[in-house]
Amino acid sequence: MGVRELTCKELVEVVTDYLEERMPGEQRLLFEEHLVFCDWCTTYLDQMRKTIRGAGALKEDDIDPAARDQLLNLFRDWKRRS
Repeated sequence: MGVRELTCKELVEVVTDYLEERMPGEQRLLFEEHLVFCDWCTTYLDQMRKTIRGAGALKEDDIDPAARDQLLNLFRDWKRRS
């Protein structure tokens, strides 16, 4: 039986758990092993960290109400389609 490997798609689906340190040890090991060999996922993880840092600095009043409504609608539509 072969060693289990994490795919890029699987990594993307669990990146939040990794960043929030909610990932079980064995899965975390698979996640980090994947990063050693995959530049794309390493870049994706770095982009997610930067996005979270930037978004965390925003306050509700920083976003124009029309832009906020448009973003919320886009997220709702995306969720319905997936």
